[in-house]
Amino acid sequence: MPDPLLNPTLELPGVLKTRLRPWTFADAPALVRHANDERVARHMRDTFPYPYSASDAEFFLCLVADSARDLFLAIEVDGEPVGSVGVHFKTDVRRQSAEIGYWLAPTHWGKGLATAVVRSTSAYVLANFEVCRLYAVVFANNPASARVLEKAGYEFEGRLRRNVIKNDEVLDSLLFAQVV
Repeated sequence: MPDPLLNPTLELPGVLKTRLRPWTFADAPALVRHANDERVARHMRDTFPYPYSASDAEFFLCLVADSARDLFLAIEVDGEPVGSVGVHFKTDVRRQSAEIGYWLAPTHWGKGLATAVVRSTSAYVLANFEVCRLYAVVFANNPASARVLEKAGYEFEGRLRRNVIKNDEVLDSLLFAQVV
């Protein structure tokens, strides 16, 4: 039986018609429609493909369905998933740490939605799991995502110089964390 803590539905305070909920296989068409955008993919790890196809959506939704350890939630606006937030729980000596990641369709950028998503997901994780540290790593060429994290209560911890290669460009990464 799946862990109910990994399958919550969370209402976002102050954000109408928006919630976080588990992904379903019926979400595949909307997932393809919103994930298949170069503006999203350019700020994601290479495991997030562009172009984003129906088979990519099927792969992701199967991964989510099989996950017994991590949290994957759809960001739903007006009944349609338009993004995702995930929390990857660490193991061994980092077992009380977790990494948060998120993406949102560009039509919803600049409205405070990503901040509300990160804030609500972080509060849920800190209240329900043995985690004392949530962190995120963003590419240095993505200042909007850095602002989301800061507005959601994360603190800048450092710059990882020449840390990633994305689209054949060597970039710095920025490390943010929320520690309790």
